[in-house]
This record gives sequence, C-alpha cells and structure tokens, in this order.
Amino acid sequence: MADLRIGISGWRYAPWRGSFYPKGLTQARELEYASRLLNSIEINGSFYALQRPEHYRNWAEQTPDDFVFSLKGPRFITHLKKLADIETPLANFFASGPLALGAKLGPVLWQLPPTLGYDAARMNDFLGRLPRSSEAAAELAKAHDERLDDRALTVTDADRPLRHAVEVRHPSFATAEFVELLRAQNVALVVADTAQRFPFLDDVTADFVYARLHGDEELYVSGYDDAALDGWAARVRDWSAGRTPVTGHTVAAPAAPRTRGRDVYLYFDNDVKTRAPYDAMALAERLQQRSGSKRSAGKRSGSRGHSSKPEPSASSTSDGE
Repeated sequence: MADLRIGISGWRYAPWRGSFYPKGLTQARELEYASRLLNSIEINGSFYALQRPEHYRNWAEQTPDDFVFSLKGPRFITHLKKLADIETPLANFFASGPLALGAKLGPVLWQLPPTLGYDAARMNDFLGRLPRSSEAAAELAKAHDERLDDRALTVTDADRPLRHAVEVRHPSFATAEFVELLRAQNVALVVADTAQRFPFLDDVTADFVYARLHGDEELYVSGYDDAALDGWAARVRDWSAGRTPVTGHTVAAPAAPRTRGRDVYLYFDNDVKTRAPYDAMALAERLQQRSGSKRSAGKRSGSRGHSSKPEPSASSTSDGE
C-alpha cells in the first residue's frame, strides 16, 4: 500500500503560538505537538544554514516511531552556487547530520530559484551527483571540508534508499525534455501550487510524488476551502493508486501507471496566517476516511480561519538554527 504523508513546511513560527499551538506550550515542545497531529514535516531550517547532528537526533527523538521528515537542501547550493561547483557543499550538507534521522529521513527537496533557467547539461550533472542511498550519502559526507571537522556525521545505521525532489520556479522548465530527464533519474518534479506566481507542473516523474501547497490565491497566505481540499484529496488518491492523470499542467506524455502505487508527500506552506496546519489536518482527515491510513490526523481545534491573525516575525522562516 502506498505511503501517504501529509504535513507542513517547518514548525517553528511565532504566529502559530496561541493559535495552532496551545497557550503555554513551550517552543521546545512544538515539534512534539505537531508530530502527534500530522505524520510528516519538512525541515526547512536546513535551507538557510547547515544544522548539526545533535539537532537531527533531537528532532528524531521528539517524533513518533512512524514519523517521516522531508529535508530541504541548502540554498547555498541552489541559489548561490546555482548547482555549479558543488562537490564540497554537497558533502558538507550530508555531513551536517541528516543521517542522524535514520529511518525517519524522507526525500530531500531541492528548490531552485526563479532566476535559474533550465539548462539540460547543468541539471543532468547536478542530478547525477545526488546520493541515492544512505550509504552513498555517508560516503559523500566524508569529503566535507575542515569547517565540519568537529561536527560531521559520516556513518549511517543502515543502508536505505534516498529520494530527491526538485521544485522549479523558472518558466523555461516547462518542457518535456526536463520531465524526461527527471524520469531517467527517478527524481520527483514537485507539484507546486504558488497562486500562479511560479510554474505549476504536475507531470509524474518518479516512483513517488511530492507536492507543496503555498496558497491557491495569495502566496504563503491564503488557505484552501473545502472544495479545494476535496480536489487535492482526489489528486492524492490518483497518485497513490499509481495513476498519472493528464491535466492542463502536464507538459510531457504521461508516465506509465504503476500497479504498486506511488508514495505521496504533500506539504502545506501557507504559513503566514496560520492556515498550513489546519489545512494539512483537514486534508489528512479526508484521506484517512477513504484510504484506511493507520495514523489519525487528530481533531481540528477551531476553523482554518481565525479572528486574530498575528503577522509573522523574522524568526518565522526557520525551524533550525
């Protein structure tokens, strides 16, 4: 049976305190609280700075045994280096502690900047450098530079597959050539709902599907009403059953149906107005009712809209250091 992971992008947001997080809940227990209501969360602090192995260990310890994290790759690689000359940065990233998550390490997300256009040679080189197992990641991590000499983790407790997903933000990626390149590498093309600001592509390119919902009307702000959530639930059911629907957002021939189904990872990133966790729970409830999921998404405490919607603080963009 395909694995369905419905969650949120990050968990440490000041506006969520006293709304999604109960008043009086300490910041140190926010991950513990959120992980009991949802079965997956994206770690996005890794996008802004290299974390430490002890951080990843702590996050793993705070979450249930069947929990899974997705992990956002560093912007130093995607936005500053623009995927070029990245041998050491890649090694540093994998040495910084992701392997401490063990069996809770899910896909690695690589979000490309809107200023980076499609270049087949550059993308093919980048994808070819990504480790596809935890043992390969551990071996790559050994090439870290001296900055991580006293804080590197270069071993894994077991060899497990390591998946990757790419989120694009330049219109030049809307091409069948790029879709087929991803399929050849079994890398997921992120289905990104960005209020029409960036490309919306839903070609299935791997043995799993990765989706990020940033807001259907206003980027990072607007929530999803019942009709929209019903629509996304239908998409998830199609993907998890192994179907590859052709829509107005597909640019290549459909992938062959997968009889064993596809795992699905879907994260809400419309966090500014405290909508993400409530939308995620509402979608998870829909899928549980019809998919027989073992984990309950929990009861929604109030509506997705709130009468008091605090504005985000500068600390609301990261769940790490």
